[in-house]
Amino acid sequence: MAEKIAHTIHPQKLDDTPEWSAVEVSDDVLVADKWQGNTIDRSEMRMLGRVQVLRRNFTLVPMLGFSTVLICTWELLFANLLFALTDGGTGGLFWGFTVTIFACVFIYLSMAEMASISPTAGGQYHWVSEFSPRWCQKYLSYITGWLLAIGWQGAIVGLSFVAGTIVQGLITLSNPSYEPQQWHGTLLVIAAVAIAISVNVFLSKVLPMAEIPILILHVVGLFAIIIPLLVMAPKNDARTALLTVTNGGGWSTTGTSFMIGLLTALSSMMGFDCAVHMSEEVKNASRTLPTAILWGAGLNAILGYLCVFTLCFTMTDIPRLLDSSTGFPFLQLFYDVTGSKAATAVMAAIIIITLIMAVVSEVATASRQIWAFSRDDGLPFSKYLRRVRPGWNIPLNALWVSLGFGIFIALINLGSSVALNAIVSLTISALISSYIVSIGCLVSKRLRGEPLPPSRFSLGKYGLAINIIALVFLCPLFIFCFFPTATPVDKETMNWAIAMFGGITVFASLWYVLAAKAIYRPPVLIQNRDLQEVGEKTVHEVRDEKL
Repeated sequence: MAEKIAHTIHPQKLDDTPEWSAVEVSDDVLVADKWQGNTIDRSEMRMLGRVQVLRRNFTLVPMLGFSTVLICTWELLFANLLFALTDGGTGGLFWGFTVTIFACVFIYLSMAEMASISPTAGGQYHWVSEFSPRWCQKYLSYITGWLLAIGWQGAIVGLSFVAGTIVQGLITLSNPSYEPQQWHGTLLVIAAVAIAISVNVFLSKVLPMAEIPILILHVVGLFAIIIPLLVMAPKNDARTALLTVTNGGGWSTTGTSFMIGLLTALSSMMGFDCAVHMSEEVKNASRTLPTAILWGAGLNAILGYLCVFTLCFTMTDIPRLLDSSTGFPFLQLFYDVTGSKAATAVMAAIIIITLIMAVVSEVATASRQIWAFSRDDGLPFSKYLRRVRPGWNIPLNALWVSLGFGIFIALINLGSSVALNAIVSLTISALISSYIVSIGCLVSKRLRGEPLPPSRFSLGKYGLAINIIALVFLCPLFIFCFFPTATPVDKETMNWAIAMFGGITVFASLWYVLAAKAIYRPPVLIQNRDLQEVGEKTVHEVRDEKL
């Protein structure tokens, strides 16, 4: 059976089949028919040159819950309020979020189209390989894969760190004599990562259904927080709430301060490529993924606006919020409005729970990304990382790597919180760079006059304009990712993300020259678009059968 499948994927002798294929097509690893999706999914997997080894148990609503909870827009707006108030104030927060939403329309429309063309767990590095000019496709694809791998691994620790420090802030509020220690935060980060890994390993079969109640909490939880704030808090007038842009970071112009504060809103909406990295576990993926990406972005945009409006009108004493001993202005706001430590704890607990569930989703995303990249020999120890154990049908080895990486990065906090923050801050710049490269390659393909492969979600004649507008927003935002939050700048307040980004790029480039260039197999060499005709015929057959 293995030999038959191998020849179906690629017209070559079994002895010449890449090792990742030999691993994937073993009879012990293949999933049961019921987990292989519909006829279109199977056709697309053949076209992509892949074999189904993970369970396709996500449908639209669970995937919508997965992506919206992972992005946790309104939760991060609360958690990162300190940075928004420092650079931009209430007016900067409102208009910054407005600009972000406008940009995300074009960014995620572009991503939805690429996801429908090639619904693969590789995501951006696969798209770069497929759409870039031939002379640079291998290197660009490889570097994009590395940035994605490091970016998503850093995201696990970053969100765990936010959840852990909120817990420390609550303890400080309840017990003013408590002195937060770095090792306390480290243990909380490790606990959050361990919980997320455990859920992904032992509850993977029920994870899709678990996303539905968490999605409900994500939606209902916001109203449980903002209603008391809107009812009980004193209010700013509209001019103060929406038009007052402040420059608390000491920058030379208010415009610079606004652009740096814009990153708070941006970070709350970046990362919907998470759905793409789960694509080989999604039923009817080429239709479900674009819908989940766009609906998820729309839902979180609405919830985010409700959060932003509430904050802008209820934060009447910003200096007091910034000076809070908890380290989080939103905790001080909750307490000032309710006058109750218990009520503050309950409201904050909603945010903490959703953040931890977001870490669960981030672990799933990060492990699938490095698993996919290792199939193409993109990482050291790829033979180990790409293995899928019989009966488990999850990238277990990649999950262990995520656990080890999370613990290692968390331990860095014991020596230097600056180093930890540098690694965590790499996440947003790495994701944005992958968006820029993949959308840029799509623009390049359109400008070269090459037709795009057929897809079930297409931007049609508006595609090029939408892609270019997305790049117009992404490029300057990428630059501001490396700015510190305030001046003057010293070694403690410096944003070291630029050093991390440059270091990862240099290391990956050296590894590419010394080792990976000879073994890395770009996805475009594996897929076979000649099979697309079969897939398109199947689409019509399935539609006729009303699947």
